[in-house]
Amino acid sequence: MSYVFDIAGARQARKIGQYNQSIQERNAKIKEQEAAQIEKQLEFDVVKFEQDIERLEGETNVAFAKSGVEKSGTALRIERYNAEQAEVQENVMRYNAKVAESQKMEEANFARMRGSLARMEAKQAELAGYARASESLLRMYG
Repeated sequence: MSYVFDIAGARQARKIGQYNQSIQERNAKIKEQEAAQIEKQLEFDVVKFEQDIERLEGETNVAFAKSGVEKSGTALRIERYNAEQAEVQENVMRYNAKVAESQKMEEANFARMRGSLARMEAKQAELAGYARASESLLRMYG
């Protein structure tokens, strides 16, 4: 009668494998959503950053005008330097977001691999259960 338990165990192993794979698939989808959210957050951050830069440029222009400084020489060099730094900062923001997005996608891929592995391990356990059941039947009737 142990073959009945072996068959039941084999079926249970299959269900456990399917369940574990579905959990990992869910985890992968969450990581993909997090990656998409990083991109959306980047766009929001870039818009805010550009607004801050425009505000800073306006304040600088007003300060120059109030002080009577002409837009030449040092004032132009400061303005150009600020523009260059703003571009560098925006590029850094974009780069960091792409790195974070890639990491999330890699985590999603890894979760799917863990799910496939769980399914394969369950399949092995299932086959082992059926093999034990077959062995028990052969001993009983063989």
